[in-house]
Amino acid sequence: MKRLSTILLLAALCFSSCQTGQDSWVIGPFYRPSDQPVISPDATKEFLCPMRGEMVKWQESDTFNPAATTKDGKICVLFRSEDNSATGIGSRTSRIGYAETEDGLNMTIAPEPVLFPADDDFKALDWTGGCEDPRVAVTEDGLYVMMYTSWNHDTPRLSVATSRDLKTWQKHGFAFADAEGGRYAEMPCKSGSIVTRLDGDNLTIEKIGGKYLMYWGEDFVNPATSEDLIHWTPMLDENGELLEVIKPREGMFDSGLTECGPPAVHTKDGIVLIYNGKSDETGAYSAGQVLLDAKEPTKVLARLDEPFLKPELDFEKSGQYVDGTVFVEGLVRYKGKWFLYYGCADSFVGLAVSDQTL
Repeated sequence: MKRLSTILLLAALCFSSCQTGQDSWVIGPFYRPSDQPVISPDATKEFLCPMRGEMVKWQESDTFNPAATTKDGKICVLFRSEDNSATGIGSRTSRIGYAETEDGLNMTIAPEPVLFPADDDFKALDWTGGCEDPRVAVTEDGLYVMMYTSWNHDTPRLSVATSRDLKTWQKHGFAFADAEGGRYAEMPCKSGSIVTRLDGDNLTIEKIGGKYLMYWGEDFVNPATSEDLIHWTPMLDENGELLEVIKPREGMFDSGLTECGPPAVHTKDGIVLIYNGKSDETGAYSAGQVLLDAKEPTKVLARLDEPFLKPELDFEKSGQYVDGTVFVEGLVRYKGKWFLYYGCADSFVGLAVSDQTL
């Protein structure tokens, strides 16, 4: 009973703190239903790494930065997991694990990763750093599209994979490989947020202006379009340079960078993009929201001046990333509520929930 009272008090406090800057277009407010992570490292899980040719403890070190979607009446979470805790940060390999839950909190985690570096056409992109930081969205006919970071310990690149069951994935490689005659072949890039719409409790990929639309980027946010969800072309400004629709703001929670979060949501007010902002002052990552015009998706209509979610719990404030993060990447509508999954200090997976009615 004492633990339950503590959790309820924590939820109430977080619910109150998250209302700062609340506007009618904002998704939320959010509260934490638990003071514990929902996914944590596990040194007992092993699989045969096709690149190393040996068994590795793929979930040993850190589990963080999750995507989320729904399938067969369950929430499915795809999370980044790092192996080999004996090596330093930056020397490990990341793989994407799979978990599912019927209540949002209690996870059943698959014994092996579902996306990982392999001896395939994309090993030059994925090895040795691995497959990182997924965002997942689904089409009307049930094709799941994952945007993830391929990391070869040289250049991070935004890559695409697709699946029908969330467990068997087909890699398609670098999202911008064919854009403008290969102009972006060596460009570092990450964090792809495909625009979706809400159909009942389902977030479904939709076209904006006749094409699929994705916001992507870390230092700034750029829109890109696609005809097939696999080959993407960034939008340019009048000078032929990448169009920067959202940029860091001096003296604010997002003064260091603005990095795209989960798939954006087309609402009655416009396109709501949840993003991660890093503070130059503290180094911490907090979560913001921005509203863009659905008819002119490069036009910003509104933006929160304060984060709606920030590091507050101990495992959010310190971990592998010592300055603390709530790094949001997974958003689903499930049983009439919003479930938002996020990475905690590059070490755990956390959950925030909103009872917002629509």
